[in-house]
Amino acid sequence: MSEAIDWTPKAHAVLQAASELFYEHGIHAVGVDVIAKRAGVTKKTLYDRFGSKDRLVVEYLTERDNRWRGFLDAHLARADPSPRAQIAAVFDASAAWARERGRKGCSMINAHAEISDPAHPAYSVIVGQKRRMLALFTELATAAGVADPRQAGEQIMLLHEGAVVTAGMHAIEDAFTSAAAAASALLG
Repeated sequence: MSEAIDWTPKAHAVLQAASELFYEHGIHAVGVDVIAKRAGVTKKTLYDRFGSKDRLVVEYLTERDNRWRGFLDAHLARADPSPRAQIAAVFDASAAWARERGRKGCSMINAHAEISDPAHPAYSVIVGQKRRMLALFTELATAAGVADPRQAGEQIMLLHEGAVVTAGMHAIEDAFTSAAAAASALLG
């Protein structure tokens, strides 16, 4: 997958269509013919730009992860630099993202339900996003001076991901606020 994509307007249209359809219906449920039709292109154009559905999935997840990172970074930049405020900013960003862009839950978690084979080209994108979140939580726990920052980072990650899942399922009202309070308590 090292060959660069020619990001023509049609390639952007294909990615936009695929992103909407994959998030709404699932990756395996959506065929390239449906994506091409939604994008207003032929299947040949889709394959000319992306080469395969797998590559399109990688681009969908990468683009969504990049948007999430920018969204999160903006929230972190606006927050006080203290570890406790930064943790709160992560949970606030996640709550805002879920309200604005995540009514069907986390695209990475949803994708992992369909793609759990480490050999799949999208797998590294999926797990990479979660590993970066764990690294962030561990870094903030280290900055807070907790005795075992790795353990605290993992516990905060579990709280965060639990909030992401329950918010996506609409199972707990205000899941991020509850999870953020518990995460803050882990910082001592």
